[in-house]
Amino acid sequence: MNTALWCVVPAAGRGTRMGTDCPKQYLPLAGRPLIAHTLERLAAHPRIAGLMVVLGAKDEHWSGGTTLHGKPVCTAIGGTERSDSVLAGLHALPPEVCEADFVLVHDAARPCVRAADIARLIEQAAQADGGLLGAPLRDTLKRAGEGGRSLATEPRELRWRAFTPQMFRRGELVAALRAAARDGRAVSDEAMAMELAGFRPLLVEGAEDNIKVTTAADLALAEFLLARTA
Repeated sequence: MNTALWCVVPAAGRGTRMGTDCPKQYLPLAGRPLIAHTLERLAAHPRIAGLMVVLGAKDEHWSGGTTLHGKPVCTAIGGTERSDSVLAGLHALPPEVCEADFVLVHDAARPCVRAADIARLIEQAAQADGGLLGAPLRDTLKRAGEGGRSLATEPRELRWRAFTPQMFRRGELVAALRAAARDGRAVSDEAMAMELAGFRPLLVEGAEDNIKVTTAADLALAEFLLARTA
């Protein structure tokens, strides 16, 4: 496919595991807010048409502009859960984004995503009716019991770590997220909502340095990686 896609960026979370008053997406990273690096990576990609950033209702930190790399940067107000924010962002997309058009969803706290991985996801997922970036699990996987004791070693074959962007058709993703909410199913990512709706998203292998910043250690690692990824 040759068309450029809009990308929804949920950024309404508080990032409480960071232990800071400031939401993690606004913490300083290499001299700029973390989210600024994420949006820069996305807007610079030739396959991305525009960004829909979904903010918290009481966000006092957003100072982004309305364009980046000549592409529109729009905002919407999100909800309590990630899925609520993604749904709000999908509803707020410009009218020219049709129900059958593919859209991307990318975590605000993943500033190190590689341009080549975005391009590969778009090419491959478009042929499979949707998909997501990820990486096969390579570490030995343990199941823990009480007291942090290892109870068993779990098989790692066919297990993947899920990353973003994730890419699905706008109408199908809206319907899947609505159905999950209606059924009281908490979904941790868009692919889970699509799985519950009967879809089988394509797993597209991407670089493992596409980390999600969750802790202070992740923030330091992201700063190291930013200087070495493109």
